[in-house]
Amino acid sequence: MALRLLIADDHPLLVDGLISVLEEIEDVLVLEPVSNGRQLIDRLRKLVVDVILLDLNMPHLDGIASLKIIKTEFFHVKVIVFTSYDQPKLIREIKTLGAEGYLLKTSNSTTLKKAIATVAAGKTWFPETAVESPEPEIPADDFIKKYQITKREVEIIRMIAEGLTTKQIGDRLFVSEFTINSHRRNICRKLNIYTPVGLLNFAKEQGLV
Repeated sequence: MALRLLIADDHPLLVDGLISVLEEIEDVLVLEPVSNGRQLIDRLRKLVVDVILLDLNMPHLDGIASLKIIKTEFFHVKVIVFTSYDQPKLIREIKTLGAEGYLLKTSNSTTLKKAIATVAAGKTWFPETAVESPEPEIPADDFIKKYQITKREVEIIRMIAEGLTTKQIGDRLFVSEFTINSHRRNICRKLNIYTPVGLLNFAKEQGLV
């Protein structure tokens, strides 16, 4: 029986290229793709799907939210996250959520085929960088309590100190610029610091960077 594969990605040109490559594989049936998370979950409720190539940045319901639903309601379906984000912390999170694979969009067609075959065979496919790079140290609870900031706000302070823009921070955390701006306002209010240079100095003083 052919492997039934579903692509969930909102970039038509990329999807067309994937379909061209995947149709070359024997015993793989490429189903009609979906372009957002809600369509994906709806499709899973109607069709039998074996493997999903899942983009993380999708409208309506993003890839992480979709993955959580899939692993709760459709636990028999294997998921390969297919993304441009090469971030060890994110890879570890995806693995913890139960995905069977993580593949970068910069991969060639041979690697794509190998990843699908590996996952279809009941194994996993994750980059080695997911275990090579250590997590940034999380500040102690007394530090967080002292300044009344959340762990997410600490992450954002670190990224501001790195020079990332609001859009870049939003892309990295998979949230909107509006959400990041809200966090920035809260951070500035709590710390009484209102400039990027001030936040950079604070981050250095507190050993966050």
